[in-house]
Amino acid sequence: MTQNNAKRSIRVWTDGCFDMVHFGHANACRQAKALGDYLIVGVHSDEEICKHKGPPVYNEQERYKMVRAIKWVDEVVENAPYVTSIETLDKHNCDFCVHGDDITLTAEGIDTYHLVKEQKRYREVKRTQGVSTTDLVGRMLLLTKSHHENDESKLPCAETAKGLSSSNETFSPWTRSCQFLATTNKIIQFSDGREPKPGDRVVYTAGAFDLFHIGLLEFLEKVKKEGDYIIVGLHSDPVVNRYKGSNYPIMNLHERTLSVLACRYVDEVVIGAPYKVTKELLEHFKVDLVVHGTTHVAPDLDGSDPYEEPKRQGKFKVVDSGNSLTTADIVERIIAHRLEYEKRNREKEIKEAKVFQIHSEMKKSEPNEFKAVNLNQ
Repeated sequence: MTQNNAKRSIRVWTDGCFDMVHFGHANACRQAKALGDYLIVGVHSDEEICKHKGPPVYNEQERYKMVRAIKWVDEVVENAPYVTSIETLDKHNCDFCVHGDDITLTAEGIDTYHLVKEQKRYREVKRTQGVSTTDLVGRMLLLTKSHHENDESKLPCAETAKGLSSSNETFSPWTRSCQFLATTNKIIQFSDGREPKPGDRVVYTAGAFDLFHIGLLEFLEKVKKEGDYIIVGLHSDPVVNRYKGSNYPIMNLHERTLSVLACRYVDEVVIGAPYKVTKELLEHFKVDLVVHGTTHVAPDLDGSDPYEEPKRQGKFKVVDSGNSLTTADIVERIIAHRLEYEKRNREKEIKEAKVFQIHSEMKKSEPNEFKAVNLNQ
């Protein structure tokens, strides 16, 4: 094929706040990337988010780095404008903009994608049901455990958690609290399916990896430097709750699985990994090195060191990420600004409930059109 006849690369733009970057954000990026060849992600600044939505939980530098670590992202544009314009798409040579099938509005109640929708340079993908930043904040504020997946009991029904408000008028169809339903297909979509190559140095690390944050990301970035193939073992919800207490983990096992699989430094995840790293586990995965961070290691149920076997084999190493941020610190951020976040979430749900009604009516009349929503009309 000559250069002139070669297929032109399709450049895709998507943008957002990406606060408390979770697997729903990663899935949006995965779907957007599938519509083209090169994905550029615009991330809004703290100032823009405060103006239009209220204070973000993660600061802009944390959010920029977290989005860069999503494996489907090719490029990140910092301080992206809150309203996506044709000029932004043209500046970055993007063919079109992609967003989920929920509606985002400015502080004035105007659809943030109205300009690209008018020019037919907008595409839509399915929003990931069962997760939102609003929901995660709610879990922390309410100290709920309804999202846990217990080994001996059935999963809770989808409406177990009531969200942050009991009023029907404020029940948002997009950010309401509900149970995320994991499927094998979703896990396959997030997994690369790559096996270690002959000669690869296999590194194993295990933990909760809850609310996948910048501290965990920077730890995995350091772990990646220790080998060629990185396996992350994720402990089950009851095990995490045993050594962390309260309502931890904030995200259940399958939510944590997808969040970790979306990270570009991770090759494989062991779902519900045993707390004790055994000889059998090391042999099964042909592990060359077991790594743990500088955080405290709780003893196993029998009082033994869960890492005694890799230590005995001389395969254990403590890696300092250089970042002391923990999941507990993120929860503290939420608690410290509780009233602000509760107010933000209530206002967001009220606005989204109104928008959803308008949007649904528009879709009934013109199901194949992407029309902008304006609450002021």
